[in-house]
Amino acid sequence: MKIAKNILFISIGLACLPLYAKTITQDNGAPVGDNQNSITAGDTGSVLLQDVHLIQKLQRFARERIPERVVHARGTGAHGEFISDGNFNDLTMAEPFGAKNKITPVFVRFSSVVHSKGSPETLRDPRGFATKFYTKKGNWDLVGNSLPVFFIRDAMKFPDMVHSLKPSPITNLQDPNRFFDFFSLQPSSTHMLTQLYTNKGTPESYRTMDGFGVHAYKWINKKGEVKYVKFQWKSQQGVKNLRPKEVIEMQSKDFNHMTKDLYTQIKAGKYPKWDLYVKILSPSELNNLGYNGLDATKQWLNVPEQKVGTMILNRVPDNFFLDTEQSAFAPSNLIPGIEPSEDRLLQGRLFAYADTQLYRLGVNLFQLPINRPLAEVNNYNQEGASNNTMIKSDVNYEPSRKIKLIEDKSSKAVETIISGTVQQKKIGKERDFYQAGIFYRSLTKEDKNDLITNLGGDLNQVRNKDIKTKMVSYFYQADKEYGTRLAKQVNVSLKEVIKSIKQ
Repeated sequence: MKIAKNILFISIGLACLPLYAKTITQDNGAPVGDNQNSITAGDTGSVLLQDVHLIQKLQRFARERIPERVVHARGTGAHGEFISDGNFNDLTMAEPFGAKNKITPVFVRFSSVVHSKGSPETLRDPRGFATKFYTKKGNWDLVGNSLPVFFIRDAMKFPDMVHSLKPSPITNLQDPNRFFDFFSLQPSSTHMLTQLYTNKGTPESYRTMDGFGVHAYKWINKKGEVKYVKFQWKSQQGVKNLRPKEVIEMQSKDFNHMTKDLYTQIKAGKYPKWDLYVKILSPSELNNLGYNGLDATKQWLNVPEQKVGTMILNRVPDNFFLDTEQSAFAPSNLIPGIEPSEDRLLQGRLFAYADTQLYRLGVNLFQLPINRPLAEVNNYNQEGASNNTMIKSDVNYEPSRKIKLIEDKSSKAVETIISGTVQQKKIGKERDFYQAGIFYRSLTKEDKNDLITNLGGDLNQVRNKDIKTKMVSYFYQADKEYGTRLAKQVNVSLKEVIKSIKQ
């Protein structure tokens, strides 16, 4: 893949320095003091709404594409149900887990993250795994991916990451020179890149991949007790992926293979199933981990898991646009008993995903059948584009003596103790390479070989030797064998790799 030569950068030693530098600013021209970290309430506190630079980045990012989703554009959906394994009221008030054999209707949208709406399903990409639970207390969206971690840990870098992975604004071609330029300056991406460039990045079908919530959430019980949880869907069909040669064969045979497989199996009555597992930690256990447990680039290692239910998909949409395309998922769609953690990436997604759906579908998106809650909606919202409700009241404010809507005190946010100062700096216990090494060493010999082939194939397209050296240095720090093999694959001097690490 060839694109116009980058004339903005020259190589000096092991550094890639710009020919000129300008101060980064907000849209109003104000200079930006930190474009790497969100403003938080102390080390473990939530992201603050006053971070106008973060919000502006996310707002602009969410409005870039018309009408296609900015991310997760290529998608396939199916209806089904979730069946709880028991009564978990001691852990959470969340309705889907309130009784044994309790059935909750669901709609699942599988997707690819980076590629466009009509792109081949054979392309390497994390796969979205978003589940909408229609409960009597409102809709809950468990929005996740097929991989357990992510490239970044702070929402401040989300638009930048996606921009690097999307086609060049000049050539309209996806280019490893661009995204490895970005990732070579983001060591936090090492774990996710290692996972993505295994064959997990090219699943055989939607039925044969697991799903992960990625972020930590909070479970709250009726006593107000808090536990931190991570969710994982485990496929009862097993996990099956395409090897490099199989990807090439499938591209020439059928690049819609994942959608066709899901529809064919469901229509034939061979309904796919996934078991839902949770990992649970108390706040003190979370704080005692040897890494930051709220870091989206990390898994919770050696934490016991508990099965809480099973999901079965048993019906495909009657109309692709009405259900799959108009379905709107956002991590902010939560119900009593489930709250967001202080994960910095999740905190940004709470705003960004809901905002992009409002932009894409309008403020009355919850009136669309696929997004409509089972619970009765009672609020003072009126008007707006595509409002189809017949509200015969002139009260669109609160409080009022004419119409009274009462608050549910049990649904108030749980009280969380915070300490520290308002700040804008990195998290503690980054450990960027630690879990990537653990994951690499867990792979079979065949999977290691495929990882080197897959990752080396894209890295070999990078023209800037300094970027290649820096990327290999990250993988070397994860595991020496991993980095050594990759250095040989992409023709990078191991001596220069080690020198880069020391610098």
